[in-house]
Amino acid sequence: MITFRLQYFTHWGENLVIRLEGQEYIMDNDGQGNWYITLPVPQSKSIAYTYAVIENGKETRHEWRGHTQELPSGTDAMIFNDSWIDRPAAPFYAEEFSHIVGADKVSRWRGAGVAIPVFSLRSKKSFGIGEFADIPLLVDWAEKTGMSVIQLLPINDTTMTGTWKDSYPYNANSTFALHPAYIRLETVGHLSDKQKMKAFAELQKELNALPQLDYERVTKAKWEYLRLIYAEKGPKTLSSPSFRQFFETNAYWLRPYSVFCFLRDKFGTPDFKKWKGVKYSESLIDSMAPTASEFKAPLSPEKADVAFHMFIQFHLHTQLKKSVDYAHAHGVVLKGDIPIGISRTSVDAWAYPHLFHMNGQAGAPPDAFAADGQNWGFPTYDWEAMEKEEYRWFRHRFQKMSDYFDAYRIDHLLGFFRIWEIPTRYKSGLLGHFNPAMPYSAEEICNRLALSKEELEALSTLNVNHKPETDVLFVQDEYRAGYFHPRISGNQAPCFSQLNDWQQKQYEQLHEEFFYHRHNDFWAAKAMEKLPALIDATDMLVCGEDLGMIPACVPSVMQRLSILSLEIQQMPKDVGVTFGDPSKYPYNSVCTTSSHDMSNIRAWWEEDRELTQKYWEQILHRTGEAPAVCEPWICKEIIHAHMTSPSMLAILPLQDWLGIDATLRYANPAEERINVPSNPDNYWRYRMHLTLEQLNAADAFNDEVRELACRPQE
Repeated sequence: MITFRLQYFTHWGENLVIRLEGQEYIMDNDGQGNWYITLPVPQSKSIAYTYAVIENGKETRHEWRGHTQELPSGTDAMIFNDSWIDRPAAPFYAEEFSHIVGADKVSRWRGAGVAIPVFSLRSKKSFGIGEFADIPLLVDWAEKTGMSVIQLLPINDTTMTGTWKDSYPYNANSTFALHPAYIRLETVGHLSDKQKMKAFAELQKELNALPQLDYERVTKAKWEYLRLIYAEKGPKTLSSPSFRQFFETNAYWLRPYSVFCFLRDKFGTPDFKKWKGVKYSESLIDSMAPTASEFKAPLSPEKADVAFHMFIQFHLHTQLKKSVDYAHAHGVVLKGDIPIGISRTSVDAWAYPHLFHMNGQAGAPPDAFAADGQNWGFPTYDWEAMEKEEYRWFRHRFQKMSDYFDAYRIDHLLGFFRIWEIPTRYKSGLLGHFNPAMPYSAEEICNRLALSKEELEALSTLNVNHKPETDVLFVQDEYRAGYFHPRISGNQAPCFSQLNDWQQKQYEQLHEEFFYHRHNDFWAAKAMEKLPALIDATDMLVCGEDLGMIPACVPSVMQRLSILSLEIQQMPKDVGVTFGDPSKYPYNSVCTTSSHDMSNIRAWWEEDRELTQKYWEQILHRTGEAPAVCEPWICKEIIHAHMTSPSMLAILPLQDWLGIDATLRYANPAEERINVPSNPDNYWRYRMHLTLEQLNAADAFNDEVRELACRPQE
C-alpha cells in the first residue's frame, strides 16, 4: 500500500483530492491541515499524480504541475510526504507575462532573486570556475529559499588573447556563442588515457581550491582537455542526430564564428585586420566551414579544426539547456544580460562591419563612480543601417538569448535612446558626445557666447595644441563639419576661466539646455523607432539598466514598452536626494542593494564614514555613531526594506544575502567586489567562498533568507 501525505490548509467546505491513474480520490484530514490517503500499489515502475481542491463537487484550484515517483520493486508499503506545488514563482515563463506587466486588472505578483556571475559559482565539481552544470545547485538553493529568479552576467565567448584580460564578460568575440570556460568537461566525456584523466583531476582540485578565479590556468586546461576529447569523440558527436539538429538551427552564426575562431588561433590575434589579407565573405565561410552533409564522412584537417569549435558550442548548448530545463521544472527562471556593445575584434564586427560605426567608441559620461567618464572601446551601432535590414542581426541576437533566458537586462538601456560616443583618437570619456544628437552650429555658439570663430576653434577639439586634450569647452561633431557639442562638465575645464562672467553664465545655460532639455522629444522618437521591434522579437521580460545621466523622456518610453527600471538605493534618480526610498519604487522595476559595478553592502558601509553616518540616521533612523562594520542585523534590515518594496523583482547579489549571517559571510567584503568601472584593467575573478553544496546545507541561514524572500503579494 502507498500512503500519500500532504499539509495544505483549505477553506471551510473544501476537500483535497488526489488524481492518480485517471482516478480521483478524496483524502482524509486531521483538522489541522494534514491530509492523507492510503491506496493500493499500482502495477508499474513509476506513478504520476497531482493534488486538487474541490468544493461542492467542483474544482476550485489545482497544483501547477504534478508529482512523479519511482516505485522500487519488492516493496509493499510506502509513504510519500509531499508538498503542494503552486504556480511558478516566476510566472513570466509560463505565459506571455510582458502583456500583463503594469496592468491594473491583474494581481501584482512580486518575486525575489539572486544575482551572481556564472564564473563566480563554486561547487565540488567545478574546475576552478563556475560552470553551466553548477546552475541546478543554485536553483535548488533558490527554490529552498523561495526565490524566483537567478540573474547572470553575460555568458558569451570572450576568448581573444588567452590572457586574464579575456575575463571581461562584456567584450565578447560573438554575441551568439557561449563561453567554453563554462563547460563541464567530464560531461563531454572521459579521456581514454587514465594517466591524463588523473592529472586533470588533480589540477581541477588545485584550481577549485583557489579563493579567486585563475582565468588563464583554468581556460588553458579546459582547451587542452577539449582538444583531446574532440580527437576521441568528435566524429561520433558531429555525425549524431542531436548535433545535426543543433547545427541546422544555429548555422547562421555558428559557421562564421567557428571560422573566426580558427583564423584567430591560426594568426595568433582576433584583430582580423592582421589576418594577411583574409577578408570575410560568404564564399570564404562556405570554403572553410563544413555543411550538414559533410559531417557524415571524415572531414579535411582544416574543416575538422573549424568543426572543433562547433563541437564545443554543441556541448555548451546542451549543458546550459539542461540546466535551464531544471530551473523551469523547479519554478525558477534565469535572467540574462545583453551588453550594449560588441568588440571591434569580434566575429560580428568582421562579418557585419556595415552595422557599426567603427570610428566611434561607446562609453558613458562621468558620474559618481568614474569622474573621467567611461570608454568601453566598443564600436557604436549604425542604427540607419540596422533599420534597412529590419534589425535582423539584433532580432536574431535576442531570439538566441531566449533559448536560455526568460528575462533579460539591457545593459545601458540609455544607449538605445542615445549613446555616449568617443572618437577613436581620444581615450577620455570627457571628449565624448551623444549620438544621435542635435549639435549647435558654430554660428549659434558664437552668437550665444559672443565669440569669434577663431575663439571658438581655440576652445574646441579643433585646437590640437591644447594640453591636456580634455581642456576644451566644445567637441567637434564627427558627422557634420561646423557643428559642436558642449563638452560634458565643461565648466570644470581650466579654459572655462578664459570666459568672462557673462560668457560663463551663457555657457552654463547652453550646457544645461543641451544635456537636459534640447533632445527629449528627439531621443524618445529615436528609441521608439527601434526598441519595439527588438522587444517584440521574443516573449522575454525586459529589464533596463537605466542608471546614470537619464533623459527626461526615458521613464515614459519604458512605461509604454513595459520595460522594468533598475532601482539602487545609493544611486537615486531624484535630483538632490542622497538615498533612494525603496518603499516608493515603482512596481515596474527591479530593485537591488548593489550591482557588479559597485561595492556590496558591507564594503560600501566601510568606504565613507560620513555617508554611512548619514544613512544610519536618515534611512535606518538610528542615533549615535554608526557601527564601524555593517553587522548582520543591519544587512538584514536593509534587505527587508528592499523585499517589502513595491518593485516587481528584488534581485540581490549573493554577497549581500550572505551578509546577514556572521558565520557564513566572507571576512573581507572588499574582496567580494566584481568590477571597478573606473579601472579598464579590472580582473573579473570573484568566486563565492563556500560551495553551493555548503550553501544548500546551511539550514538556519536558508530559513532566514526564505523569511526575507517571501515577498508580500497584492
